[in-house]
Amino acid sequence: MTSSRHRPSGADIETPAAPLLRAVGLHKRFGPTVALRRAGLTVRPGEIVAVMGPSGSGKSTLLHCVAGILRPDEGRVCYAGRRIDDLSDDDRSRLRRTAFGFVFQFGQLINELTAAENVALPLLLEGTKRREAMQRAHAWLETMSIADLHSRRPHEMSGGQAQRVAVARAMATEPRVVFADEPTGSLDSVSGTAVLDAFTAVARAHRVAVVMVTHEPRVAAYASRTVVVRDGRVPDSDDDGGGVAS
Repeated sequence: MTSSRHRPSGADIETPAAPLLRAVGLHKRFGPTVALRRAGLTVRPGEIVAVMGPSGSGKSTLLHCVAGILRPDEGRVCYAGRRIDDLSDDDRSRLRRTAFGFVFQFGQLINELTAAENVALPLLLEGTKRREAMQRAHAWLETMSIADLHSRRPHEMSGGQAQRVAVARAMATEPRVVFADEPTGSLDSVSGTAVLDAFTAVARAHRVAVVMVTHEPRVAAYASRTVVVRDGRVPDSDDDGGGVAS
């Protein structure tokens, strides 16, 4: 008789998590220029996906459509099983403030605010009381190992320090997805590596999915999967996630 302890149970068999974010058949045109042609993307909870491609390939347009910044002309985008491309502008804006976080190439910090105030800003915009927002901001600055910068303004920081503040700001609302567009494009390799180490570590620790646009293989190496955009298409994508494993 075969012992039952050697039989696989349902709990022993790992199944892929349901997609958190899925884009299918995206078309996007700017005047006569076609930026996306039936592009798709699937992202699961906690996954870090690098979106690569040459300049002008459509990778940033894909990110902006998936993040609800742009509406695709055709196709659909779903987040947590809910279609979001047909939401009103106000509803998409709220989604970007609460469920999504953003890290841009140049940080886009507000020069008049301190590091802590920059991190607290999205919380304040959502109605969090200032004292609580500032406490949470300080906690995220500490997580990013820059607590000593809390009172500095952007012009008093290095590029790498400012990007760490930008990551802390993106994480402050406890999003489920962070979109990063060339997050180390303005940094030297040493600073960029330090930022990526901190960014990906905190994302994995908090099970936050990351969609990261880059043209640099060293940046893509931090991802669990790479998707390549060519001429507005994503040849490696499919309904199961696609892409090239790192």
